[in-house]
Amino acid sequence: MSIRDIESVEEVVFMDEIFDCEQPRRKKKSYRARVSPLEMYSDAEFRRKYRFSKEGAIKLIDLFGAQLKSDGRGGKLSPDLQILTALRCWGRNEVQDDSADLHGISQQSITNVCRRVALSIVQKRQMYIRMPANLDEELQKMNMFSDICGFRSVVGCIDCTHIRIPHVPGNEGHYYINRKNFPSLNVQVVCDASLKIMDIVARWYGSAHDSRIFNESALKLKFEGGQFHGRLLGDSGYACTPYLFTPVLRPRSRKEVRYNAMHVRTRNSVERCFGVLKSRFRCLQTGFRNSLENIKLYIVALAILHNIAIIFNEEEFPVEEEVVEEQELQPIQAVGRGAAVRAAFIEENF
Repeated sequence: MSIRDIESVEEVVFMDEIFDCEQPRRKKKSYRARVSPLEMYSDAEFRRKYRFSKEGAIKLIDLFGAQLKSDGRGGKLSPDLQILTALRCWGRNEVQDDSADLHGISQQSITNVCRRVALSIVQKRQMYIRMPANLDEELQKMNMFSDICGFRSVVGCIDCTHIRIPHVPGNEGHYYINRKNFPSLNVQVVCDASLKIMDIVARWYGSAHDSRIFNESALKLKFEGGQFHGRLLGDSGYACTPYLFTPVLRPRSRKEVRYNAMHVRTRNSVERCFGVLKSRFRCLQTGFRNSLENIKLYIVALAILHNIAIIFNEEEFPVEEEVVEEQELQPIQAVGRGAAVRAAFIEENF
């Protein structure tokens, strides 16, 4: 071997030593051990923490799990763990960091998991949130409302509820401040007598009036187009129309007094719906800490889960007094054709 060859070999060895010093070996990733909550808790404790029974949670995994399968890269997160993690975040309103620790998932992954689960749920929205599609379905809804106290021809009850959100920066932030002086989304809901949500609008800022949300909704166009035979019941914050009856502001006859009493009892379904919904998913009562885009998505996903809980006959959670909050808006005086149709209805039925 020549002197030049020896010098070349020594130079290579020297360079290898430099690179070994400058580029340390990458640490091998380690993942936390993950144990299924279905195995960790008793039935009662599981339901308290995850807001569904174990049987109900397994059915949810069967419904939505196929869309949540991981490709196996990194720390593979099973569909059941994704769904249960999201349920615990939404149901108990736990800080994401706490929920991450409990499920062996990094905090950074929690938001991604919740969004992924919500998207998989919302993809099936048309199956679980819909108005009656034909006359037979309408008659079924009407009969259910009539069984409450005899109020006829009611296909749904409508109202809005405020969901607290983080402060929205920028020029549009003040639009989200509601009449109670905190930032919110004003969410419109129509429910049936079993408290199932049939229609939901979750995009309006907190200062929007209930009547404006309905006036600019696709649902109003359907009623005006004669798509439904029944009518809605709403509070005095809405305008009285032939398809949306409100209370009589100053009843002057026994029939009007009886109409108001039965109106209140029947329309109470939507207030109970809000109470049951917010008691199951505490984040809807105490508020979200997420982005506005994700909050709107979560609200719709939780409305679907609320309906599924009713279908599964899941036990309701106790409704706290603070959950039943809706504040009366400035009443709208009934005039024109809506008032005339309501007066004829009262005369004929009460």
